[in-house]
Amino acid sequence: MPPPEPDLREFEALTENGELRRQITDLQVRLRSAKAKTAELVEAVREGAKDAAVVLGNPPTIAKPKADRRKRDGEVALLHLSDWQVGKVTQSFNSEVAARRIDAVAAKVARLTEIERADHPVREIHVLWGGDMQEGVTVFPGQAFEVDGSLFAQMFVAVGAGERLLRTLAATFDRVVCWQEPGNHGRIGRRGDTPREDNVDLLVYDLIRERTVQLERVVWEPPQGWHSIVAIGNYRALLVHGDEVKSFGGQTPAFGITKKVNAWATGVVAPFDDCYMGHWHQPLVLPIAHGRGRTFVNPSIESDNVYAQEFVGASGSPGQRLNFIDPVRGRVTTERVIWLDDVT
Repeated sequence: MPPPEPDLREFEALTENGELRRQITDLQVRLRSAKAKTAELVEAVREGAKDAAVVLGNPPTIAKPKADRRKRDGEVALLHLSDWQVGKVTQSFNSEVAARRIDAVAAKVARLTEIERADHPVREIHVLWGGDMQEGVTVFPGQAFEVDGSLFAQMFVAVGAGERLLRTLAATFDRVVCWQEPGNHGRIGRRGDTPREDNVDLLVYDLIRERTVQLERVVWEPPQGWHSIVAIGNYRALLVHGDEVKSFGGQTPAFGITKKVNAWATGVVAPFDDCYMGHWHQPLVLPIAHGRGRTFVNPSIESDNVYAQEFVGASGSPGQRLNFIDPVRGRVTTERVIWLDDVT
């Protein structure tokens, strides 16, 4: 009778465990290396952005707005800024056009506010910075062939234009309150490479804040996360970028937006009256099921987006949204879209 074969199961198990430990150790080393490279990239973007801010020069001084002595209750302006896509190149849009359109937004806000002031005081404005202020260069494959400048070049067009806008608003209103949310075009690297807060949009906001720090009338609220609850008296607004809505399929997902906002309104986030989002580049107004408010979807300032024309089958007119709020009754009283297709 031949001798019995030795039982190697325990040895094989030890060998497998050793191989697994080796693989895990190797993955941990690679992960630490990747995190180190990502951290270096993010830090380089931050430091380069702050160092390059000196090219904008010393900011000019601005005059205080004329005091409104009326005693009656006033309203508050709400300006939703999103999807500037600075750096994007189309047949009718580039960084220079973007800067002119942003300047036009500031001028039109001042004029429209004077129209409102003919009836009642409007001493304060809340500015909702909603993300995608620059186009980016690594958001999707081939994007580098659709832009007119590097990420830094895009950032400083956005920073310069944002600073000018805030200075115009500070010369128009007694108080300017800024709320901030990042967008998907602000992420550094590919999706998932960096934490959500490592976002170029937040860097742009921070640079604009530093450039306007001497303006006591301008107040910046800190980022709150993937959403912000904007408080204006008794009015509450939910600010998101809009990429939280994932259903798409080649159409602006009105149903998906409504479904997601209705879910948020059930208590998933703090109570809110209206929701403001960008991302979809279309000026939509959709009802919320609780019956007290709506979702305001912001247009973009870009135009002639070939992707939107070919894949989505739509081409939106450039604009941004300006509402006026009754802070006592907690509701929107006037809705406007600031159209920008006349600015080329």
